Amino acid sequence: MAAHPKLLRRPSILVVDDEQSMLTYTRTLLETSNYLVDTANSGEEAVAKVKRHPPDLMLIDMQMPTMNGLQTIQACRKLNPDQRIIMVSCVTETSNVVQAIRLGALDYLTKPVYKAELDAVIARCLSIGEDPEADVPVLHFTAVTSQEHIDDLSDDLFFLASSPAMKQLRAQSAIISKVDVPVLILGESGVGKEVFARLIHKLSPRSQKPFLKVNCAALPAELLESELFGYEAGAFTGAGKSKPGKFELANYGTILLDEIGEMSPLLQAKLLHVLQDGQFSRLGGRNNVTADVRVLAATNIDIEKAIAQKTFREDLYYRLNTFTLNVPPLRERREEIPALLKHSMARYARKYSQSPLEYSDRLLAACLKYHWPGNLRELGNFVKRFLVLQNEDLAISELEERSKPLVTPKTMRPAPVPIDKGLKSLVRNSKGETEMRAIEEALQATNWNRKMAAVRLNISYKALLNKVKQYRLSPPDSE
Repeated sequence: MAAHPKLLRRPSILVVDDEQSMLTYTRTLLETSNYLVDTANSGEEAVAKVKRHPPDLMLIDMQMPTMNGLQTIQACRKLNPDQRIIMVSCVTETSNVVQAIRLGALDYLTKPVYKAELDAVIARCLSIGEDPEADVPVLHFTAVTSQEHIDDLSDDLFFLASSPAMKQLRAQSAIISKVDVPVLILGESGVGKEVFARLIHKLSPRSQKPFLKVNCAALPAELLESELFGYEAGAFTGAGKSKPGKFELANYGTILLDEIGEMSPLLQAKLLHVLQDGQFSRLGGRNNVTADVRVLAATNIDIEKAIAQKTFREDLYYRLNTFTLNVPPLRERREEIPALLKHSMARYARKYSQSPLEYSDRLLAACLKYHWPGNLRELGNFVKRFLVLQNEDLAISELEERSKPLVTPKTMRPAPVPIDKGLKSLVRNSKGETEMRAIEEALQATNWNRKMAAVRLNISYKALLNKVKQYRLSPPDSE
């Protein structure tokens, strides 16, 4: 395989700073690492140089007269949307860091800059998107291992990035982890939103403190409130003694509010108060409790639509939306499928005390072709089944069967009913068949998120659960 053209020459770096001593110091550090270095003592000069010949990477100081660092980043990215940039500042200002990331900066460094840290950040930023075959699905595991970035997060969770999009998100997570602000993680069900939350916690200064996850869709509003904020003895029937909530237990650590879009508006108001003041009261309590907790929130709903429908508070959204990570579905980063299969197989084989199975090119091709509506969660379940059943033909036929278009109610005819049972029985049977198909379609469209399906069907959550039980419906991946 031929080397990528950019890897055949020394990378070029443009250092932008209004202090001549800093320019000289940084240039010396970079030249000892064999980079081609150019300098600019103002944002205007930097923009002019980018216009003539964009460098591989830029180091831009935040505090400059006339045209500051943020303005310089914006102007350079407008000229060259793919321009790699690292921001440099003598102070860590949260608002500047967040804004720089939004404008496209890959990382930030705090002055004074030390060589070891500088070399590590530059090497990582130059590697982002440098795989010349990133858009071409690779069938062999050995071809992708050198391009992987893997973080072990727990026994059964790991973060893997080999596509440009995921490497970019990993870089952003590394930056934002150091800045103590809320992060909103968006993406379809199963894309790995919890993985990103755990990665941010692991890379943050809070990494040695607790990480707690609360699924906001799993509990009714009253139970969710007591789960988050705790309760005092006698607060409700059965509350024999006081109990701390997750916010108290996660003090100095991180809490992930998973599926926050399912939280009731009243509880959203209380959460907003906690985010603003860092204080709350237990159920039945009279005194405020203070907790220093970093809040990460995740959801698969359309936030803007939820705000318009008044099911999600706009002020809470803006409080959580200090920084947002949009995690792409697996079908938009198919080049990662071989590596994900490999690492999932190794982990589950170790967990189940079995030897890892090998995949043929035929099975890999089927996996690359499949659209994976359940994303990483579905892929993980696929690996588990393959490891247990050890039948490659069956695994391939499963993927092919799921790829077939769904039959809609319009193209289906209900089972015939004997005419001697009467017209009412015929109508009742036809109605039940149509209702069952409509419920199946809504559940499949929402990846079996029952609350979202109930909203789509315009029925109550309880009514949907009764219908699911009545028609004996179950997710295709249920184990």
